[in-house]
Amino acid sequence: MKYALRGITAEELSYTMNRIKMTKDTKFEIKPQFSRTVRRVEENDKLWFLALEVKVESTEDSPKPFNLKTRLVGVFEAEDINDDMDKQDLVINMTEIVYPYLRAAVSALTANSFINPLILPVIPAGTMFPEDRGEAPSNLN
Repeated sequence: MKYALRGITAEELSYTMNRIKMTKDTKFEIKPQFSRTVRRVEENDKLWFLALEVKVESTEDSPKPFNLKTRLVGVFEAEDINDDMDKQDLVINMTEIVYPYLRAAVSALTANSFINPLILPVIPAGTMFPEDRGEAPSNLN
C-alpha cells in the first residue's frame, strides 16, 4: 500500500459564544464529538477524501460556554489497496495525518475568540473510532 497527502482544506470553522449565567466556580465538561467520512472518486479510484469533524454543542442538560464545529478534508492519493484490511489501514493512517491539523485549527479558533484555547487530546491512531478498534463494522466505500 502506498499513499500520499495531496492537500487539506478547512471545509467549516464555526465558533459561537453562548451567553449563560455562571459563577466563578462554575466548571464545564467539554466533551468534543468526533465524526469521520471517507469518500472515493469514481472516475479516479486512486483519490480518497477523508473529512474529519469535531463538534462541541451546548444543550439544556449540559450547557457549554460556546458551540464549535470544525471540519477538515484531507485529499489523498493511494495505490495498491487490495482488500478491506488495506482500506481499514489506509483510513486509520489518513485519520492520523489529518487529526493534528484538526487539533491545531480548534486551538487557533478558540484562542482567536479570546477564550482559553481548547486543546484536543492526542489520540493514538487506531483508537479514535470504534470501527478502528474492531468494535463495529466499517462502512467504507
